[in-house]
Amino acid sequence: MTDIDRKTFLKKISLLAGATLVADATFATDVVREKSAVKLGFVTYLWGKDWDLPTLIKNCADTGILGVELRVEHAHNVMPNLSAAQRQEVKKRFSDSPVQLVGLGTNQQFDYVDQNQLKASIERAKEFIRLSADVGGTGVKVKPNALHKEVPVEKTITQIGESLNELARFGADLGQQIRLEVHGEETQELPITKRIMDVASHPNATICWNCNPQDLNGKGFESNFNLVKDRFGATCHVRELDRTDYPYQALLNNLVKMNYNGWVLLECHTNPADKVQSMKEQRAVFDRMIAKA
Repeated sequence: MTDIDRKTFLKKISLLAGATLVADATFATDVVREKSAVKLGFVTYLWGKDWDLPTLIKNCADTGILGVELRVEHAHNVMPNLSAAQRQEVKKRFSDSPVQLVGLGTNQQFDYVDQNQLKASIERAKEFIRLSADVGGTGVKVKPNALHKEVPVEKTITQIGESLNELARFGADLGQQIRLEVHGEETQELPITKRIMDVASHPNATICWNCNPQDLNGKGFESNFNLVKDRFGATCHVRELDRTDYPYQALLNNLVKMNYNGWVLLECHTNPADKVQSMKEQRAVFDRMIAKA
């Protein structure tokens, strides 16, 4: 046996021995970490919308999915009306668990024609940024979210980009990243996203890739990915990874290739009877795909 073979053999034996000491999901997670810094997390958009915070944290921990973006206005009730003591309680629940609070997923958008609505949305976004900082999150997700026929396209793009710059400056002071979800009927087209981010030049303004069908438009997935990959933030939304209507393996290949160390967050759209079991299955799918990447 060569020295290299011996090291490989001993490493495998060590991993197998360690497997008896931890849950299967946690073991799989540790092995994947050796392959890549890409982490699997969870968005509470549908599967977790009815879980209170203790249930949500337990389900994530039990399935080895150790990061979560809390969609606001859901049953976990992490909202700006929380008192200082309640915010500390949320922060402690996460710090006492293996699950990391990746951030908050909001519906704040910045395409409004009415400037009073725009201002209100920016101020509301700032409330969520403060909340995320208080509860231990690392950033806030927002949306573009549309173009309007009565407004020149470039004006709306500039307005969205400048709004992001304002929030990026505000968030930077609180250690909170601003994550623009690639979203909206026209604004989710990657060339439009690129134009928005050209305006939103502050380094704390980032995008959250969203795995839309539009990612395949124009010159295709690789071209669209490359348009904006240098502006990726710490989050990327995916649907069920074993779906065949999107190139998820290609996405993970690209993330590994660019040494992405953020979170791939499950934002699943089906409605399985046993969502915890489905989370375990998605954990296994992710591990297999990362091993191939």
